[in-house]
Amino acid sequence: MTDTISSKMLILGSGPAGLTAAIYAARAGLEPIVIQGMQPGGQLTITTDVENYPGFRDTIQGPWLMEEMQAQAEHVGAKMVWDQIVDVDLSQRPFRLKGDGGTTYVGETLVIATGAQAKWLNMPSEEHLKGRGVSACATCDGFFYRGKKVVVIGGGNTAVEEALYMTNHSPEVILIHRRDHLRAEKILQKRLFAHPNIKVMWNRAVGSFVAGGEPEKLVALELVDASGAPAERIEVDGAFVAIGHAPATELFRGHLELDSDNYLRVDVGSTRTSVPGVFACGDVMDKTYRQAVTAAGTGCMAALDAEKFLAEAEFEEAQHAPEPETVAG
Repeated sequence: MTDTISSKMLILGSGPAGLTAAIYAARAGLEPIVIQGMQPGGQLTITTDVENYPGFRDTIQGPWLMEEMQAQAEHVGAKMVWDQIVDVDLSQRPFRLKGDGGTTYVGETLVIATGAQAKWLNMPSEEHLKGRGVSACATCDGFFYRGKKVVVIGGGNTAVEEALYMTNHSPEVILIHRRDHLRAEKILQKRLFAHPNIKVMWNRAVGSFVAGGEPEKLVALELVDASGAPAERIEVDGAFVAIGHAPATELFRGHLELDSDNYLRVDVGSTRTSVPGVFACGDVMDKTYRQAVTAAGTGCMAALDAEKFLAEAEFEEAQHAPEPETVAG
Protein backbone atom coordinates (compact mmCIF):
# COMPACT_ATOMS: atom_id res chain seq x y z
CA MET A 1 0.00 0.00 0.00
CA THR A 2 1.46 3.35 -1.03
CA ASP A 3 1.17 6.54 0.97
CA THR A 4 -0.80 9.58 -0.13
CA ILE A 5 0.13 13.00 1.27
CA SER A 6 -2.16 15.97 0.67
CA SER A 7 -1.75 19.72 1.07
CA LYS A 8 -3.16 23.00 -0.13
CA MET A 9 0.26 23.71 -1.62
CA LEU A 10 3.00 21.46 -2.90
CA ILE A 11 6.39 23.05 -3.53
CA LEU A 12 8.77 21.18 -5.78
CA GLY A 13 12.36 22.28 -5.12
CA SER A 14 14.16 23.60 -2.05
CA GLY A 15 16.51 26.33 -3.20
CA PRO A 16 16.01 30.03 -2.38
CA ALA A 17 12.86 30.19 -4.51
CA GLY A 18 11.16 27.11 -3.07
CA LEU A 19 12.04 27.86 0.54
CA THR A 20 10.93 31.49 0.29
CA ALA A 21 7.63 30.30 -1.18
CA ALA A 22 7.36 27.88 1.74
CA ILE A 23 7.95 30.63 4.30
CA TYR A 24 5.24 32.87 2.86
CA ALA A 25 2.79 30.01 2.33
CA ALA A 26 3.28 28.65 5.85
CA ARG A 27 2.73 32.09 7.35
CA ALA A 28 -0.53 32.25 5.38
CA GLY A 29 -1.68 28.99 6.98
CA LEU A 30 -1.43 26.90 3.80
CA GLU A 31 0.70 24.18 5.46
CA PRO A 32 2.95 23.71 2.42
CA ILE A 33 4.88 20.54 1.72
CA VAL A 34 8.33 21.05 0.21
CA ILE A 35 9.53 18.11 -1.88
CA GLN A 36 13.27 18.62 -1.81
CA GLY A 37 14.40 16.56 -4.79
CA MET A 38 17.89 15.42 -5.78
CA GLN A 39 19.74 18.48 -4.48
CA PRO A 40 18.16 19.85 -1.29
CA GLY A 41 19.07 23.50 -0.99
CA GLY A 42 19.67 23.96 -4.71
CA GLN A 43 22.74 25.49 -6.33
CA LEU A 44 23.77 27.43 -3.22
CA THR A 45 24.71 24.20 -1.49
CA ILE A 46 27.67 23.93 -3.88
CA THR A 47 28.52 27.64 -3.64
CA THR A 48 31.12 28.54 -1.05
CA ASP A 49 31.48 32.30 -0.58
CA VAL A 50 28.37 34.48 -0.97
CA GLU A 51 28.97 38.22 -0.75
CA ASN A 52 25.93 39.70 -2.48
CA TYR A 53 22.95 38.38 -0.51
CA PRO A 54 21.34 41.35 1.28
CA GLY A 55 21.54 41.57 5.04
CA PHE A 56 25.06 40.25 5.65
CA ARG A 57 28.07 42.54 5.96
CA ASP A 58 30.55 39.70 5.81
CA THR A 59 30.96 36.84 3.36
CA ILE A 60 28.66 33.92 4.16
CA GLN A 61 28.65 30.31 3.02
CA GLY A 62 26.01 29.10 0.57
CA PRO A 63 25.20 25.86 2.43
CA TRP A 64 24.80 27.79 5.71
CA LEU A 65 22.38 30.24 4.07
CA MET A 66 20.22 27.39 2.77
CA GLU A 67 20.23 25.68 6.17
CA GLU A 68 18.97 28.92 7.72
CA MET A 69 16.25 29.31 5.07
CA GLN A 70 15.07 25.74 5.64
CA ALA A 71 15.08 26.19 9.42
CA GLN A 72 12.99 29.34 9.05
CA ALA A 73 10.51 27.59 6.74
CA GLU A 74 10.12 24.68 9.14
CA HIS A 75 9.83 27.05 12.11
CA VAL A 76 6.75 28.73 10.59
CA GLY A 77 5.10 25.44 9.66
CA ALA A 78 6.39 24.15 6.33
CA LYS A 79 7.01 20.40 6.07
CA MET A 80 10.11 19.05 4.29
CA VAL A 81 9.98 15.77 2.40
CA TRP A 82 12.96 13.99 0.85
CA ASP A 83 11.75 12.48 -2.41
CA GLN A 84 12.31 12.58 -6.15
CA ILE A 85 9.23 13.16 -8.31
CA VAL A 86 9.05 10.88 -11.34
CA ASP A 87 5.58 11.65 -12.75
CA VAL A 88 3.00 14.42 -12.61
CA ASP A 89 -0.68 14.71 -13.44
CA LEU A 90 -1.69 18.34 -13.94
CA SER A 91 -4.82 17.59 -15.97
CA GLN A 92 -7.13 18.49 -13.10
CA ARG A 93 -7.12 19.82 -9.57
CA PRO A 94 -6.05 18.63 -7.14
CA PHE A 95 -2.75 17.94 -8.87
CA ARG A 96 -1.01 14.62 -8.32
CA LEU A 97 2.74 14.00 -8.15
CA LYS A 98 4.31 10.57 -7.82
CA GLY A 99 7.57 9.99 -5.94
CA ASP A 100 10.11 7.37 -6.94
CA GLY A 101 9.28 5.37 -3.82
CA GLY A 102 5.60 5.21 -4.75
CA THR A 103 4.28 8.00 -2.53
CA THR A 104 1.60 10.16 -4.15
CA TYR A 105 1.49 13.87 -3.32
CA VAL A 106 -1.82 15.67 -3.85
CA GLY A 107 -1.98 19.46 -3.92
CA GLU A 108 -4.63 22.09 -4.52
CA THR A 109 -1.81 24.25 -5.91
CA LEU A 110 1.70 23.50 -7.11
CA VAL A 111 4.75 25.76 -6.99
CA ILE A 112 7.60 24.60 -9.23
CA ALA A 113 11.07 25.71 -8.12
CA THR A 114 13.24 23.01 -9.67
CA GLY A 115 15.90 25.48 -10.84
CA ALA A 116 18.46 25.22 -13.63
CA GLN A 117 21.90 23.69 -13.81
CA ALA A 118 24.87 25.44 -15.35
CA LYS A 119 26.39 23.44 -18.19
CA TRP A 120 29.99 22.43 -17.60
CA LEU A 121 32.77 21.04 -19.76
CA ASN A 122 32.71 17.85 -17.65
CA MET A 123 36.46 17.55 -17.21
CA PRO A 124 38.13 16.10 -14.08
CA SER A 125 40.39 19.15 -13.75
CA GLU A 126 37.36 21.44 -13.97
CA GLU A 127 35.54 19.52 -11.25
CA HIS A 128 38.65 19.55 -9.07
CA LEU A 129 38.94 23.37 -9.22
CA LYS A 130 35.29 24.40 -8.92
CA GLY A 131 35.12 27.18 -6.35
CA ARG A 132 38.90 27.57 -6.46
CA GLY A 133 39.24 29.61 -9.62
CA VAL A 134 36.66 27.88 -11.82
CA SER A 135 33.10 29.20 -11.78
CA ALA A 136 29.98 29.22 -13.93
CA CYS A 137 28.63 32.60 -12.77
CA ALA A 138 30.51 35.86 -13.28
CA THR A 139 27.85 37.96 -11.57
CA CYS A 140 28.08 35.67 -8.54
CA ASP A 141 31.84 35.35 -8.25
CA GLY A 142 33.39 38.09 -10.38
CA PHE A 143 33.95 40.33 -7.38
CA PHE A 144 36.63 37.93 -6.11
CA TYR A 145 38.77 38.61 -9.17
CA ARG A 146 39.20 42.36 -8.88
CA GLY A 147 42.35 43.43 -10.73
CA LYS A 148 43.12 39.88 -11.88
CA LYS A 149 43.37 38.16 -15.23
CA VAL A 150 40.36 36.01 -16.15
CA VAL A 151 39.03 33.98 -19.04
CA VAL A 152 35.48 33.34 -20.14
CA ILE A 153 34.78 30.14 -22.07
CA GLY A 154 31.96 30.07 -24.64
CA GLY A 155 30.57 31.85 -27.67
CA GLY A 156 26.89 32.56 -27.04
CA ASN A 157 25.03 35.41 -25.36
CA THR A 158 25.91 34.14 -21.87
CA ALA A 159 29.65 34.11 -22.61
CA VAL A 160 29.71 37.57 -24.19
CA GLU A 161 27.59 39.07 -21.41
CA GLU A 162 29.86 37.54 -18.74
CA ALA A 163 33.00 38.79 -20.51
CA LEU A 164 31.58 42.31 -20.67
CA TYR A 165 30.52 42.10 -17.03
CA MET A 166 33.99 41.00 -15.93
CA THR A 167 35.53 44.19 -17.36
CA ASN A 168 34.00 45.90 -14.32
CA HIS A 169 36.48 43.97 -12.18
CA SER A 170 39.32 42.79 -14.38
CA PRO A 171 41.71 44.80 -16.58
CA GLU A 172 42.34 41.74 -18.77
CA VAL A 173 39.51 39.48 -19.94
CA ILE A 174 40.07 36.74 -22.52
CA LEU A 175 37.13 35.11 -24.30
CA ILE A 176 37.98 31.59 -25.47
CA HIS A 177 35.83 30.09 -28.20
CA ARG A 178 36.21 26.81 -30.04
CA ARG A 179 35.02 28.23 -33.37
CA ASP A 180 36.02 31.17 -35.59
CA HIS A 181 32.79 33.09 -35.02
CA LEU A 182 30.41 33.81 -32.13
CA ARG A 183 26.78 32.73 -31.79
CA ALA A 184 25.89 35.74 -29.64
CA GLU A 185 23.58 38.50 -30.84
CA LYS A 186 25.23 41.03 -33.13
CA ILE A 187 24.73 43.96 -30.76
CA LEU A 188 26.56 42.04 -28.01
CA GLN A 189 29.36 41.11 -30.39
CA LYS A 190 29.75 44.73 -31.37
CA ARG A 191 30.15 45.77 -27.74
CA LEU A 192 32.58 42.93 -27.11
CA PHE A 193 34.88 43.71 -30.05
CA ALA A 194 34.86 47.41 -29.19
CA HIS A 195 35.99 46.89 -25.59
CA PRO A 196 39.72 47.56 -25.11
CA ASN A 197 40.06 45.15 -22.16
CA ILE A 198 38.73 42.07 -23.96
CA LYS A 199 40.77 39.76 -26.16
CA VAL A 200 39.23 36.89 -28.14
CA MET A 201 41.09 33.64 -28.74
CA TRP A 202 39.47 31.82 -31.66
CA ASN A 203 39.46 28.10 -32.46
CA ARG A 204 40.63 27.12 -28.99
CA ALA A 205 39.27 24.55 -26.58
CA VAL A 206 40.25 23.93 -22.98
CA GLY A 207 42.43 20.85 -22.67
CA SER A 208 42.73 21.11 -18.90
CA PHE A 209 42.52 23.48 -15.95
CA VAL A 210 45.89 23.65 -14.22
CA ALA A 211 46.15 23.73 -10.43
CA GLY A 212 48.97 25.14 -8.37
CA GLY A 213 49.90 27.11 -5.27
CA GLU A 214 49.17 26.56 -1.60
CA PRO A 215 46.30 26.42 -0.94
CA GLU A 216 45.68 24.87 -4.34
CA LYS A 217 43.83 26.95 -6.91
CA LEU A 218 43.60 27.60 -10.65
CA VAL A 219 46.83 29.04 -12.07
CA ALA A 220 46.62 28.34 -15.81
CA LEU A 221 44.76 26.76 -18.72
CA GLU A 222 46.08 24.30 -21.27
CA LEU A 223 44.46 25.19 -24.59
CA VAL A 224 44.02 22.94 -27.60
CA ASP A 225 44.09 24.55 -31.06
CA ALA A 226 41.36 23.31 -33.39
CA SER A 227 43.75 23.55 -36.34
CA GLY A 228 46.03 20.94 -34.83
CA ALA A 229 48.74 23.35 -33.70
CA PRO A 230 50.61 22.50 -30.48
CA ALA A 231 48.82 23.08 -27.19
CA GLU A 232 49.53 26.33 -25.42
CA ARG A 233 49.39 27.38 -21.79
CA ILE A 234 48.08 30.70 -20.53
CA GLU A 235 48.36 31.82 -16.93
CA VAL A 236 45.08 33.06 -15.43
CA ASP A 237 43.59 33.74 -12.02
CA GLY A 238 40.00 32.80 -12.81
CA ALA A 239 37.97 30.96 -15.44
CA PHE A 240 34.24 31.28 -16.07
CA VAL A 241 32.53 28.49 -17.98
CA ALA A 242 29.68 30.19 -19.84
CA ILE A 243 28.17 27.63 -22.19
CA GLY A 244 24.57 27.97 -21.02
CA HIS A 245 22.12 26.56 -18.50
CA ALA A 246 19.69 23.65 -18.58
CA PRO A 247 16.42 24.27 -16.70
CA ALA A 248 14.99 21.27 -14.85
CA THR A 249 11.75 21.09 -16.82
CA GLU A 250 11.84 17.65 -18.45
CA LEU A 251 9.23 16.40 -15.98
CA PHE A 252 6.75 19.02 -17.22
CA ARG A 253 7.21 18.61 -20.96
CA GLY A 254 3.76 18.06 -22.47
CA HIS A 255 2.06 19.32 -19.29
CA LEU A 256 3.11 23.00 -19.21
CA GLU A 257 4.16 25.52 -21.84
CA LEU A 258 7.92 25.93 -22.25
CA ASP A 259 9.76 28.66 -24.12
CA SER A 260 12.30 28.08 -26.88
CA ASP A 261 15.05 27.45 -24.31
CA ASN A 262 12.90 24.98 -22.32
CA TYR A 263 12.26 27.35 -19.40
CA LEU A 264 8.75 27.34 -17.94
CA ARG A 265 6.67 30.08 -19.52
CA VAL A 266 4.86 32.37 -17.06
CA ASP A 267 2.54 35.33 -17.52
CA VAL A 268 4.35 38.64 -17.57
CA GLY A 269 4.55 40.16 -14.10
CA SER A 270 3.44 36.98 -12.33
CA THR A 271 4.44 33.38 -11.67
CA ARG A 272 1.34 31.85 -13.30
CA THR A 273 2.07 29.04 -15.75
CA SER A 274 -0.18 27.77 -18.56
CA VAL A 275 -2.15 25.61 -16.08
CA PRO A 276 -4.29 27.49 -13.53
CA GLY A 277 -3.11 26.68 -10.02
CA VAL A 278 0.44 25.85 -11.09
CA PHE A 279 3.11 28.50 -10.46
CA ALA A 280 6.82 28.66 -11.28
CA CYS A 281 9.62 30.60 -9.57
CA GLY A 282 13.38 30.86 -9.52
CA ASP A 283 15.80 29.75 -12.21
CA VAL A 284 13.34 27.31 -13.78
CA MET A 285 11.52 30.34 -15.23
CA ASP A 286 14.26 33.00 -15.11
CA LYS A 287 16.99 32.74 -17.72
CA THR A 288 18.10 36.36 -17.35
CA TYR A 289 19.14 37.05 -13.75
CA ARG A 290 19.68 33.67 -12.06
CA GLN A 291 20.59 35.12 -8.66
CA ALA A 292 19.70 33.85 -5.20
CA VAL A 293 17.98 37.11 -4.31
CA THR A 294 15.87 37.20 -7.49
CA ALA A 295 14.95 33.54 -6.99
CA ALA A 296 13.80 34.35 -3.46
CA GLY A 297 11.78 37.29 -4.79
CA THR A 298 9.91 35.14 -7.30
CA GLY A 299 9.37 32.53 -4.59
CA CYS A 300 7.55 35.19 -2.59
CA MET A 301 5.52 36.09 -5.69
CA ALA A 302 4.58 32.44 -6.29
CA ALA A 303 3.30 31.96 -2.75
CA LEU A 304 1.24 35.16 -2.94
CA ASP A 305 -0.11 34.22 -6.38
CA ALA A 306 -1.07 30.77 -5.12
CA GLU A 307 -2.71 32.17 -1.98
CA LYS A 308 -4.79 34.53 -4.13
CA PHE A 309 -5.71 31.68 -6.49
CA LEU A 310 -6.94 29.53 -3.61
CA ALA A 311 -8.99 32.35 -2.12
CA GLU A 312 -10.66 33.05 -5.47
CA ALA A 313 -11.29 29.33 -6.08
CA GLU A 314 -12.88 28.90 -2.65
CA PHE A 315 -15.07 31.96 -3.28
CA GLU A 316 -16.20 30.56 -6.64
CA GLU A 317 -17.01 27.19 -5.09
CA ALA A 318 -19.06 28.87 -2.36
CA GLN A 319 -20.97 30.90 -4.96
CA HIS A 320 -21.94 27.78 -6.88
CA ALA A 321 -22.71 25.58 -3.89
CA PRO A 322 -26.35 24.38 -3.79
CA GLU A 323 -28.64 26.19 -1.39
CA PRO A 324 -29.40 24.17 1.76
CA GLU A 325 -32.83 22.57 1.70
CA THR A 326 -35.43 24.00 4.05
CA VAL A 327 -37.70 21.75 6.01
CA ALA A 328 -41.35 22.77 6.21
CA GLY A 329 -42.57 23.34 9.75
